[in-house]
Amino acid sequence: MDQLFLSLQRLLPQHGLSRLIGMLAKSDHPVIRKALIKGFLQLYDVNLSDAALEDVEDYRSFNDFFTRSLKSDARTICGDEGAIVSPVDGCISQLGAIEGGTLFQAKGHKYRLSSLAGDTGRGLDGGKFCTIYLAPADYHRVHLPCNGELVETRAFPGALFSVNGTTEAGIEGLFCRNERLVCRFETEFGPMLVIFVGALIVASIETVWPGPSSPYQRQSVQALNEMLRQGDEIGRFLLGSTVICCFPPESVDFDNALAPGTNVRMGALLGRRA
Repeated sequence: MDQLFLSLQRLLPQHGLSRLIGMLAKSDHPVIRKALIKGFLQLYDVNLSDAALEDVEDYRSFNDFFTRSLKSDARTICGDEGAIVSPVDGCISQLGAIEGGTLFQAKGHKYRLSSLAGDTGRGLDGGKFCTIYLAPADYHRVHLPCNGELVETRAFPGALFSVNGTTEAGIEGLFCRNERLVCRFETEFGPMLVIFVGALIVASIETVWPGPSSPYQRQSVQALNEMLRQGDEIGRFLLGSTVICCFPPESVDFDNALAPGTNVRMGALLGRRA
């Protein structure tokens, strides 16, 4: 079954299908809006108790529902000194060292930082990384793990394979194949990357600053100087995917309680400055 699932994804018109569903997802037509939201709620165990709008009738479109904001007290940012916090709600799929310029994807698969991030990943070999998968029912806004200055983004056009355990194990270089936006921040401990990885049915990657529109037509680099604080929203996915954080050598120690398969919430402790 896994091989059939992977083969079907290779045959699907990934971008065409994703953009078609994206057009429906942003529609404010009552019939389309209600059908998509109702169907989604039937498929997934979505918790709206911490959403700013708990009544689904208050959402203008499926996208509005999917990228819902939270109540002001729904998440607590870890206040420990030197804390690095999770940028999203999700499940850790991998974390560890960036060794020889490579990151671990899944059993039998590694990928190169240079292929993932291009020159935007400079200075991070020998550091650490954490990959967090966002399930469809999760909160889908992305926040900053620590204070930092956004200095550069690099947009990569690419495929839109789904991102889950099956594709991570079966598609070599999955994250380097998919569309993605690499965001480089300068922090007190050196450079940090927060990478948005697109996936099948993802209609768009959006950021809080002006930038290239997804789907990306070509690789592009943007220089910026945006000061942001820990916990600030930096972007969102229109349908779910993955965020990868990369840290420089000898800068961060991950919390010992974390391992592949651990569920995390935005603002929870990910690690501490070394």
